[in-house]
Amino acid sequence: MAVEVPVESPKTRSREKTAPPWQVVVLDDPVNLMEYVSRVLVKIFGFSRGKAEVLMRAVHEQGRAIVWTGDREKGEMYVNQLHSAHLQATLERVE
Repeated sequence: MAVEVPVESPKTRSREKTAPPWQVVVLDDPVNLMEYVSRVLVKIFGFSRGKAEVLMRAVHEQGRAIVWTGDREKGEMYVNQLHSAHLQATLERVE
């Protein structure tokens, strides 16, 4: 004879704490040509040419553009790749 034991669900829920997102920001500089900035964005992030050109225009006209948002580790990798391509970029925490 089998005895069924009722299963109780936990009374408290644990909230999964996620790290705040970070954003990669490309900054304008007087050295690199706009076409070069677009090509780098396509190569590093896999953007379409059109999206890369929109972001490049934002960098040129506004002095900066957020090109990616996500976890810190991957953002650091992207900033390093942009620096290797001689672009100025920073990693900022999303507020």
